[in-house]
Amino acid sequence: MATDMVPSVNGLVRIALLGNPNTGKSTLFNCLTGLRQKVGNYPGVTVQRKTGRMLFGTKVAEIIDLPGTYSLAADSPDERVVVDALLGELETIARPDLVLFIVDATNLQRNLFLAFQAAQLGIPMVLALNHWDSARKRNIVIDVERLSQELGLPVVPISAARAEGIPQLKKSLLDAMESKPMLAEPVWPKEVQAAMEEAKSELPEKVHSSLSRAVLFRSVFDEDKSFFIREGASEAEALSAIEKGRKGIFKSGLNAGNAETVLLYRHIKEKISPCVDVAHSRSTSGSESIDAILTHRIWGLVAFLGLMYVVFQSVYSWAGPFMDLIDAGKGVVQDLVGGWLTSWPMLQSLATDGIVEGVGAVFIFLPQILILFFFITLLEDTGYMARAAFLMDKLFSWCGLSGKSFVPLLSSYACAIPGVMAARTIQDPKARIITVLLSPFMSCSARLPVYVLLIGAFIEPTYGATIAGASLFAMHFVGLLVAMPFVYVANKYVLKIPPQAFVLEMPSYQVPKVRDVSLRMYNQGKEFVRNAGTVIFAITIVIWALLYFPRSEEVAESVTAEFVQTQASELGLESNDILEQIESDEEMAAALERKVMSAYVEQSYMGRIGKTVQPVFALAGFDWKITVGVIASFPAREVIISTLGIIYSLGGDTDEESSDLRQTMAAQKWQDGPRMGEPIYTIPVVSAIMVFFALCQQCGATVAVISQETSWKYGVFSFVFMTTLAWIMATLVYQIGSLL
Repeated sequence: MATDMVPSVNGLVRIALLGNPNTGKSTLFNCLTGLRQKVGNYPGVTVQRKTGRMLFGTKVAEIIDLPGTYSLAADSPDERVVVDALLGELETIARPDLVLFIVDATNLQRNLFLAFQAAQLGIPMVLALNHWDSARKRNIVIDVERLSQELGLPVVPISAARAEGIPQLKKSLLDAMESKPMLAEPVWPKEVQAAMEEAKSELPEKVHSSLSRAVLFRSVFDEDKSFFIREGASEAEALSAIEKGRKGIFKSGLNAGNAETVLLYRHIKEKISPCVDVAHSRSTSGSESIDAILTHRIWGLVAFLGLMYVVFQSVYSWAGPFMDLIDAGKGVVQDLVGGWLTSWPMLQSLATDGIVEGVGAVFIFLPQILILFFFITLLEDTGYMARAAFLMDKLFSWCGLSGKSFVPLLSSYACAIPGVMAARTIQDPKARIITVLLSPFMSCSARLPVYVLLIGAFIEPTYGATIAGASLFAMHFVGLLVAMPFVYVANKYVLKIPPQAFVLEMPSYQVPKVRDVSLRMYNQGKEFVRNAGTVIFAITIVIWALLYFPRSEEVAESVTAEFVQTQASELGLESNDILEQIESDEEMAAALERKVMSAYVEQSYMGRIGKTVQPVFALAGFDWKITVGVIASFPAREVIISTLGIIYSLGGDTDEESSDLRQTMAAQKWQDGPRMGEPIYTIPVVSAIMVFFALCQQCGATVAVISQETSWKYGVFSFVFMTTLAWIMATLVYQIGSLL
């Protein structure tokens, strides 16, 4: 047990906000702290840490929003963080001085189970009865004063969603800082206490002085050896102590696996029975009537798919104008900055194609991030997300996932980044990892420009609009068809998630607060820009450098001389006349500049890399120019469009609708090798390119977010596995297609 407490920030009183999921904990946190919040991770884990400042008139307290949990049995990262935070075992984070325990007034008995577990830790506590308005509507009568007497704690009825009772709650917290009220631990049967002492006797003497009663009970009840080992016991001693304690409980006639649950609920019932009258509550609430439809195996699925379609379409379509606006703003800034730096070409390129492009690459994702978390917050705060998870659970159980994986995967069809971030709602760490790794297989909106370009240039002219439309639709399911077998194999042979009962508490329906929704969007957007944005920006600068260097004047002179000679021959003019015409003719000058830029790309490090690895991609039918476009697009898939525009001397502003780019690509032929003179972009090659982009991890932002949400090893694994798989499938498509 840690004895040296980490000092709080500036000597502030630390208040831990603790409670079950879906009790309104986050809403209360927002009520108490407003915008005075900080979001990060707990040390050593990816569990999100939220802290904020609460004002008491002239006094200030630090609020720590602990993850929602049903018990202190540390079976998940969230639960481990809660236990360690309350014990003061987290590095750089002090043990709380006070616990603000929030319960759902409509579910008092179940919620108090966690409160009595926390009582063993010996931290002063204040009880907030949330959803007080819902309890009244259900005719649930709670004698608050009597309940306070029975528990020995201040009990404050509140409605966090309506900000009702918050002033009274703040006053109770302020008073509790002085009075330090404790929730009395239940009196355990003598046999249980004796069993705990037997367990303690198995541990070395050096552990006894630091071993708290709470750690002893938690270790034996939960079969958790880590606490004993952390106190200084060996693994063998820890296991022996746990076995001894559980055998003692069993000898008393209790089942060690559920003894704590049985005894605590018995104690809770005795405490609250005189305080709660549920005799007049309605047998069927409005919530239950709605649930009869939304959780129905047919109508519930129809409603869910319809709602998800609206969410997906909204993320996809609503973000478009904002992304276009950001892109247009980026172009204005690039033109402005470029105009200032015309005398310094390298600095101009760094500023426009590196720095401004990098910043734009970060902020262009923000609209999708914000809109997605707008909907996620609405679905969570209304209580619908729990129903959706319940409804979809059976569809995913065969491959080790639960219903909670569906929404992140569906979100990834707009963008994998918010989809990966949305996987935070999945409690099981292995299922969360599978969902995170699966998300990039969904066909995100960044792949669409590639599909539109290639289908419009080659599929539609050959097979017509109907086949083109079917091809575009089919490409959105290539990743899914590959992904589900991957999930099954990963679960069966790698992660091996054991079958688990999907236990879910249906929260009451609530009307979301505008402030809560806005805060969630603001915090998620800020976190993305701060964390993933840094990596995106860095990758963009690296790609710029590889495309820019080395830049020899000899290349420009050679291309200019060839261009002048060609124009002079075509127009029947002297070279000097052509040079003068270039200076006065903006269109001709732009054409020359595009050819110079194309030559620079070919001679750049990126061009050399493309030519070096081209033999590998030749198996998929790619020439060196396609290969350069593929490599340059790893930070962001859509970059291939502008890269091909530069390589084909059309400029970097080319988009997927460009008729010039389509015509130029259709005219490309092999310049050497066994296919010399043949078209490069045949249907097998086009199909191979689309399959490669459908499966490849070509998004630096997604790799960064995966690494942020899990660890770098999973980010690297995702990149290597998906890229290798994409190459294999593209090669198969090309080779088989060429034989037909």
